[in-house]
Amino acid sequence: MTLARTSTTTRRRRGRRALGTTLAAGVVATGLAATATPASAVGDDDDVILNMFQWTWTSVAQECTSTIGPAGFDAVQVSPPQEHIQGTEWWTSYQPVSYKIESKLGTREEFEAMVDACGEAGVGVVADAVVNHTTGADQGAGTGVAGTSFAEDDFPGVPYGAGDFNDCRTNIANYGDRQEVQNCRLVSLQDLRTSSPGVQDKIAGYLNDLIDLGVQGFRIDAAKHMPAEDLAAIKAKLSDPDVYWVQEVIGAGGEPIQPAEYVGNGDVHEFNYGRQLKEAFGGQISSLQGIADGKLPSEQAGVFVDNHDTERNGETLTYKDGDAYRLANVFMLAFGYGSPSVYTGYTFDDKDAGAPGATATGVADAECDSGAWTCTHRLPEIQGMVTFHHAVAGTEVTDWWDDGGNQIAFGRGEAGFVALNNGDGEAEHTYTTSLPAGEYTNVAAGDGAETYTVAADGTFTATVPARGAVALLPAGA
Repeated sequence: MTLARTSTTTRRRRGRRALGTTLAAGVVATGLAATATPASAVGDDDDVILNMFQWTWTSVAQECTSTIGPAGFDAVQVSPPQEHIQGTEWWTSYQPVSYKIESKLGTREEFEAMVDACGEAGVGVVADAVVNHTTGADQGAGTGVAGTSFAEDDFPGVPYGAGDFNDCRTNIANYGDRQEVQNCRLVSLQDLRTSSPGVQDKIAGYLNDLIDLGVQGFRIDAAKHMPAEDLAAIKAKLSDPDVYWVQEVIGAGGEPIQPAEYVGNGDVHEFNYGRQLKEAFGGQISSLQGIADGKLPSEQAGVFVDNHDTERNGETLTYKDGDAYRLANVFMLAFGYGSPSVYTGYTFDDKDAGAPGATATGVADAECDSGAWTCTHRLPEIQGMVTFHHAVAGTEVTDWWDDGGNQIAFGRGEAGFVALNNGDGEAEHTYTTSLPAGEYTNVAAGDGAETYTVAADGTFTATVPARGAVALLPAGA
């Protein structure tokens, strides 16, 4: 992933940026009483995305300025900005009615102001793009949040008519049938005929509108339900066909549609990464040395500990897993596989529940002090590990050590070193590293006060807290 830092004027002209600064830092030792962040692909420079699920545009803008930019995040991923059906549930955002930039998360003007504010803070914007379908056939007729009317085969706000949808009028029942998966309805959602040049033009027009507003990338929702060649045709119609995008392709064993089919279009989310993290942190993390084995190439993989779907279906770790969740995020930020996405959403008991304070047509601004929003990105260890991630970018994983169970450690060449303890008690060990001799700082501690000395032979001794981590970067770097 690469999105460049440019001025607002240049960004509007080019329609993208390249996320590019290398940040320096110190060392990490923490009991992880809060939440952590993800990791990057070896050879990539600046690629840490903060997935801000159901945050309003006003809230994102404020947070970019106050926290996200200063913390070194390279981009924010925002929820779908197009007009959608009314309702308090979060999933209403994923049921388009028109391509107006008017949703319960804010107006077009607020969206544009957010992109500009984030850009001034050095943060790019990646928009979640729902282009596989419109709202469900089960909705019948209605009115979207911006007042646009719609019916089952009639979406005048785009406009789409009956001929713009695939001929299959039933829900997907057999995921072993490629034709059914890519031409029938996903949970009743009206499946667009993305092979049609006319439909492609309308989708590209929507994405180009967002590019013109300064958006630098897209997360392509439900990409698996569209042939890869259809997505390639849509991307070719964009004003910037090289714009960053990452595709949601949920691969499962035995199914005919696999993530590797889509790498020609851009990055693809590697769901097996998050699944393996859950298995390891619920068992023994020594297995993580081989986490890249059998997966997409690092430079084409988007990785995460969780996202808005997987935190609800139990597929991955979530904020409810406490220390294990936080420690998995530390690992992701420290290890050299994939472009990482840190997730920040809200607490919930009902998996359908919308954001705190949501109404049928609006969402309240996020309040990190309320306890209702997870605000993962504000935690000192998260911000410290974002710094670590940038400081070690482009280096190989070296000096792997594990105890065969729940203690692991590894270096990133001469740039940094991290040790993780997934056990219930603190663990002392003398680590062998490739670090030059000198003083190193605890970046995960947040205040830079905790230091370690690496000896001339590259060793240092640390006591790693239970369910905690120690991550070293040069002091004063």
